[in-house]
Amino acid sequence: MTVNAQLIEHMMNPKNYGPMTESHSEGIGKNPQNGEKVIIYIKVEDDTISDISFQAIGCSTTVVAGSMLTEEANGLNFAEVSTLIDSTMKILEGVPTEDAVCTEMVALALKASIDTYDMRRDDSNYPAITYQVKDSCTPKEERV
Repeated sequence: MTVNAQLIEHMMNPKNYGPMTESHSEGIGKNPQNGEKVIIYIKVEDDTISDISFQAIGCSTTVVAGSMLTEEANGLNFAEVSTLIDSTMKILEGVPTEDAVCTEMVALALKASIDTYDMRRDDSNYPAITYQVKDSCTPKEERV
């Protein structure tokens, strides 16, 4: 399958989309400039993601990124998830900010879900962590 075909497949049929009522943790990525947000739910066994899902209030890029990152993260242990997040953020450094923000928001939601899980080891009522993107998804030339 070509890259374009994969992107279209994730856009038309997002993988892992929907709430998870029995999750062990959830994390939120948020764009305060436009109100978009992503929540990632995880179930964990032996510090490995055994199930994952996401919901998004955002553009199609956010949904595609959520679908792709959750597919990649499912079955990974926490160290591997950390590497996935770091690699994703590194790739985004070479992408124009307005194109990278949606994917960054999903990566931050994944990080928040792992960090929330870690905090809940000591306090089962710890609230879901939210991380915010720093930049806008509006191209600089369109900002007023």
